[in-house]
Amino acid sequence: MTARVTVVGEALVDLLWKTGARDVHAAPGGSPANVAVGLRRLGRPTTLLTAWGEDPPGELVRAHLAETGLTVRRVPADTDRTIVALAYLGVDGAARYDFLASWDPRELPVPEDTAVLHTGSLAVVIEPGASRVLELCRERRAAGTTVAADLNVRPAVQPDRDAYLEAARRLAASVDVLKASDEDLAWLFPGTGPADAARTLLAAGPRLVVVTLGARGALAVTSGHEVGVAAPAVTVLDTIGAGDTFQAALLDSIAERGAPPVAPDELSTVLRRCATAAAITCTRIGADPPTREELGAL
Repeated sequence: MTARVTVVGEALVDLLWKTGARDVHAAPGGSPANVAVGLRRLGRPTTLLTAWGEDPPGELVRAHLAETGLTVRRVPADTDRTIVALAYLGVDGAARYDFLASWDPRELPVPEDTAVLHTGSLAVVIEPGASRVLELCRERRAAGTTVAADLNVRPAVQPDRDAYLEAARRLAASVDVLKASDEDLAWLFPGTGPADAARTLLAAGPRLVVVTLGARGALAVTSGHEVGVAAPAVTVLDTIGAGDTFQAALLDSIAERGAPPVAPDELSTVLRRCATAAAITCTRIGADPPTREELGAL
């Protein structure tokens, strides 16, 4: 296992506020950081390119990333502020977010041995960083690196639906693999089913679009196929990090194969593995992805 995945994007602090609770719990996270940690748990050589500030949330991020054993490149940024997300947790474990956000990396030094580049979430929406990340995706894709992204739509940072949809289309045109949740697509394409919305994004340029469907599993769409899998039945404690765990397993599979899966049998195998990894995370509190051994046991 030598193919490296490089993840570009935010590391932040989630302030977790459960419905009915009086106390708020601070936990380090951020979708790209969670994906990188998930890859590390799977034993995949991984580098995270991210930024944080010299502030109390930044110290929490720094300590957390150091504990994971992940290879981290803290890149210089125009401002010195760590992103903070207020996550409201419903009784069903689902979260909705508000953000105090800035994303403005000045440079993004990707390791030369990177086989797969991943980004997404706030990093592809918040300017000026989003434009810099998009340019990086185009450059690396043109150089032969497999490029993947997770939309992870956050209307709290860009409530203008048309502007967000345009950003999603630009991202889709710059990557080989695009992932989104059914909730992401429902917000971007009101009244359109997940498969049809996925095909709209597929037309922008990626080879593969994957959609997570929560308890209903996941589906994958290519130019010639549409493949769906069911999700394992589990007792959900919360859903934080489930989509990031799914993405980590997807990136690990792509790095292992050397290319995105496109044949129906390959897609089914990969999707089942990803859905199982996400289900394990749902049985735990917070973004706590499985190890390769835990995933293999199921």
